[in-house]
Amino acid sequence: MDNELTIIVPVFNEEECLPSFFLEMDRFIEATPVASTVLFVNDGSTDRSSAILKDKCSGSSRYKYLPLDGNYGLSTAIKAGIDACDTSLIGYIDADLQTKPEDFLLYFKYFPKFDMVNGIRQGRKDSFVKRFSSKFANAYRRLMINDGIQDTCCPLKILNASYAKEMHLFDGMHRFMPALIKLQGGAVKQVPIAHYPRYAGTPKYHLWNRLIGPFFDTLAFRWMRSRYISYTTAD
Repeated sequence: MDNELTIIVPVFNEEECLPSFFLEMDRFIEATPVASTVLFVNDGSTDRSSAILKDKCSGSSRYKYLPLDGNYGLSTAIKAGIDACDTSLIGYIDADLQTKPEDFLLYFKYFPKFDMVNGIRQGRKDSFVKRFSSKFANAYRRLMINDGIQDTCCPLKILNASYAKEMHLFDGMHRFMPALIKLQGGAVKQVPIAHYPRYAGTPKYHLWNRLIGPFFDTLAFRWMRSRYISYTTAD
């Protein structure tokens, strides 16, 4: 397989998860048939995450470190990672181990036929409030934009880099990455994956950014899609 993969890992105050995350990622690196590197984007962590990441990445050819000068949020961290990538494939995973790197191995067979593979979390191991808000937000988004994506916020994705770099990412638009790929005419494959309880630490999202934020972001996406420029030339 000729592709190369960079996996973006946004990090904000995940010092408790990182050592175990490194072990899981090391196992993936050893097993993957695709040459892979990991890019940690430190989104202004105020705990020991920065020191832990610097130590892991120092002198490593497989692990890289990109520090931001403040806490900008997930959309910005993902965009910063995409901008820094120079591989043909770009992956995304969270550091909380609710999804695991080994499931990336399920994705590779769908390239190059598809331009993005997006996970569908099975047997969600979240609180009732988190599961309800996620289910409600997904149903509302599908109703409003009809993108056909079951689990748009699943934090386990691989994208064709040429499509990823053309996505128009604004604050909150990480929730619409599959729809943004489709907007460019790209094909998205959805694959069931395992889901696990949060390994350690605390979730960084609350009711506001699980329900109210996505409500306005969906309206913004509808507006953007209605004005998206796309054309083909005549023969």
